[in-house]
Amino acid sequence: MQFTAQEISFMLNGTVEGDAFATVSQLAKIEEASAGSLSFLANPKYEQYLYSTNASIVIVNKDFVPAEPIKATLIRVDNAYSAFSVLLEKYNTIKLNKTGVEQPNFIHPSAQVGENSYIGAFAYIGPGVKTGNNCKFYPHTYIGDNVTLGDNVTLFPGVIVYFDCVIGSNVTIHSGAIIGSDGFGFAPKPDGTYSKISQIGNVIIGDDVEIGSNTTIDRATMGSTIIHKGAKLDNLLQIAHNVEIGANTVIAAQTGISGSTKVGDNCVIGGQVGMVGHINIAKGSQIMAKSGINKNITEENKKWGGIPFFSGYLENMRMEVAASHLPALEKKILELEKVVAELKKEVQ
Repeated sequence: MQFTAQEISFMLNGTVEGDAFATVSQLAKIEEASAGSLSFLANPKYEQYLYSTNASIVIVNKDFVPAEPIKATLIRVDNAYSAFSVLLEKYNTIKLNKTGVEQPNFIHPSAQVGENSYIGAFAYIGPGVKTGNNCKFYPHTYIGDNVTLGDNVTLFPGVIVYFDCVIGSNVTIHSGAIIGSDGFGFAPKPDGTYSKISQIGNVIIGDDVEIGSNTTIDRATMGSTIIHKGAKLDNLLQIAHNVEIGANTVIAAQTGISGSTKVGDNCVIGGQVGMVGHINIAKGSQIMAKSGINKNITEENKKWGGIPFFSGYLENMRMEVAASHLPALEKKILELEKVVAELKKEVQ
């Protein structure tokens, strides 16, 4: 699709400086843009590219004063970064606006599919499934028996949702994610083998949640594994059975959370964090990447880090810096030991 500078300025409540009928059909970084591209300038470090860019239209702040002539048409707005993010969202919405039903697919006769839904080729929608309106199920998605989904749910290619799970509205789940596979439950037997503990619960995902590619969320042994409203989960996470993730909590890639652990609201968890099972993490906790959490965190809105973790994020950073100096310190100690040994000889 093409848009003129005038049309874009209307969207952003901006003003045009240059050719109001200049057209663009794509978005690009200012240093890489070609003719027909729309870009933006928010960081002064990139101003140099404004004078040489091939972009047809560039969004700038209202108070920006150019130091050299500019060949691109400008759109002046209150905040160029925020304005461009609005356009990115609109562009993404248009690009992903798939509709209709592709063949072949399988939709069980008992399934209830909402209005204005997109169903991609080779999608499977099982018995008793109920979906809301405006959903998008990309090719090779699998929705198991008796799953319930709200409005505006997007499942990208290869997403698998096991039976009985519940997904709210405005949820996005990226390719390869698996929702509701069995929790890791095995009981040791006297002969050293293990018997499987059936996992009969489900997964409940609240509204406005986003789940990254290849993340796995295990179904509960009994009851539910719960991801509360507004949580944002990165790629490659392992969320074990009966875990509960609080509202608006964000978790970076490669973090693993063991069974029955409860993470509070508004937490920020870095990448490769490991948490043992059956603990509670207070709301507002910020956990440094690669930390090992082996017990409850009860104090709210504090930073934590280390393996095992301890209070005092800055202290942990100082310890890491000090550790990097250990080889030099060891060398000095060896030198001092030699000096002491020589002094002892002289005294004797």
